[in-house]
Amino acid sequence: MAVKTADAGLEDRWRDILSVHARTMTEIDRVLHPHGLGASDFEVLDILASATPEEGGQCRVQNLVGRVHLSQSALSRLIGRLEKDGLVERSVCAEDRRGVYVALTRKGRDLHAEVLPLQRDVLARMLNG
Repeated sequence: MAVKTADAGLEDRWRDILSVHARTMTEIDRVLHPHGLGASDFEVLDILASATPEEGGQCRVQNLVGRVHLSQSALSRLIGRLEKDGLVERSVCAEDRRGVYVALTRKGRDLHAEVLPLQRDVLARMLNG
């Protein structure tokens, strides 16, 4: 009986995590929608905004896959949309022609700076309360 109770506790905690995640992503989508972004769009912009100068302010698409929690194909489509909107630019990796780098454009940096406080406010409200 104790195993069933422990399992139920784990299941309850897992469902709580999923519920907080879903509510938070929905709220981020809601506040960013007027700016033409969704939660996943913002995540890509946010990761790229934090790319170090040593990295040239860019990130390999391959390295984004594990950080954005999208499939490779979904991430490629998202980057394509961001590129079409002038928020990011892609370039081929000189060392490995199969690799693709993505970096924020000036427009992307400006939009990221504009919406960053909105996203952080949602995180504070949803995760601290």
